[in-house]
Amino acid sequence: MTFRILVKQDRNKLQRSLKESARQKKTVLVIPLLASEFTALENRPVFENILSHLSRVRYLYRIIFGLDQASEDEALLLRDLLKQYQVKNYIIQWNDGPIFSQAYKVLNEAGLVFLEPGKGKNLFLSFGIALALGANVVGVLDADIRSFERDQINNLFYPVVVNDYDFSKACYNRISGDRLYGRVKRLLLDPLLLALRKKLIEPKDHKILGIIDFLMQFNYQLSGEVAFNSDVLKKMHFATNWGAEIFTLIEIYHKATSVAQVMLSQKPFDHKHQDVSEADETKGLNRMAIDITTTLINVLVEDEGLEVSDDFFRDLALVYSKIGERRISMYSEEAAFNNLSYDRDEEERLMRNVFRKCILRAGEILTAQSLITGRFMRVIHTYPEFKPHLEAGLADTILSVEKKMKRSFFETPQTVSWERITKKLPNIFKDLNEAIRQEKNRFS
Repeated sequence: MTFRILVKQDRNKLQRSLKESARQKKTVLVIPLLASEFTALENRPVFENILSHLSRVRYLYRIIFGLDQASEDEALLLRDLLKQYQVKNYIIQWNDGPIFSQAYKVLNEAGLVFLEPGKGKNLFLSFGIALALGANVVGVLDADIRSFERDQINNLFYPVVVNDYDFSKACYNRISGDRLYGRVKRLLLDPLLLALRKKLIEPKDHKILGIIDFLMQFNYQLSGEVAFNSDVLKKMHFATNWGAEIFTLIEIYHKATSVAQVMLSQKPFDHKHQDVSEADETKGLNRMAIDITTTLINVLVEDEGLEVSDDFFRDLALVYSKIGERRISMYSEEAAFNNLSYDRDEEERLMRNVFRKCILRAGEILTAQSLITGRFMRVIHTYPEFKPHLEAGLADTILSVEKKMKRSFFETPQTVSWERITKKLPNIFKDLNEAIRQEKNRFS
């Protein structure tokens, strides 16, 4: 596994290299977005700044705008903005429109795609469209980057387009104004990975430690800006919940041989911030933290054989809390040194009242079926009234049902690979190219 941080180099030299290499490689950029990201007054300037910079990028073969939650009028407004800013070679993937809705329907009827609405579903089809176009390199850019500049795209693509890396992932400093952000990464994921490593290093579980160490090498595991070589992209599965970035990195660990981590910007990097949503675990950072934790543990259990119990999660939360407290102290000192505003009390409260509880909640979700089975087995073996049923195989039936329940609990919502899809639906890329043609006519 090759792993480097590529720092910013001479702009003109980098652009020349990209243009030269892109002549032989079709390079496609995917931008998933909601209609609100260009219709809401507070978001419009952010999106227009992105379009302004994209209009000056010359080496991209296509730019796919995966548009969700949009009416036809809003899709037409997107077209008008793209024309206004003279963005070239764009495709509007209007997911709520009749053409791409039909594409989802075909995939769904073939049993090949998980259809929970959201960014994961959006990106999944965008990747298929890019592969249908014959892309050699596919990159992803979020549509809410407030500090976007053209150089960021160049830095992201350079390792895969020029140096033939399998995968490139962005890292950057999460600072807005004089405040530190990246709270889920700093206060949940980093101390959680360190806690897992501490728990696993005693039994010397090298198989799982390899994954943990790989994840810890990334400066910002939760960044959404990535680029793939198409040969790797075809084999990838993608989670469709808030754990998507972690799931993708674990897939890359297993399926890629060369990985680059790229400093996307030397300047402070800012995009939309999520609310904490402390009282509602279905929203905001609360939901994100639960999804990240369950996704990470799911993969370690299902693919790597990690054994978990309610005791495991209680111990994990305890170790996590101790490590988290030390890291908060470190952030407080670093913030003071760099003249940044830092509310240590609020960070400690967030770690204690939200993220620690998310770990315990993930434990409840993932061990519930074992607890229920254990209690039920104790009952049926305690009371003689159950003896005839035990002799008839009741205990075996309970254990069989528990196995099925456990399998469903430990299934991360995810897509199948496009490699698998093309084997089952050999004409799917031909159909997607026809959908692209029809949608192009609609928005011409």
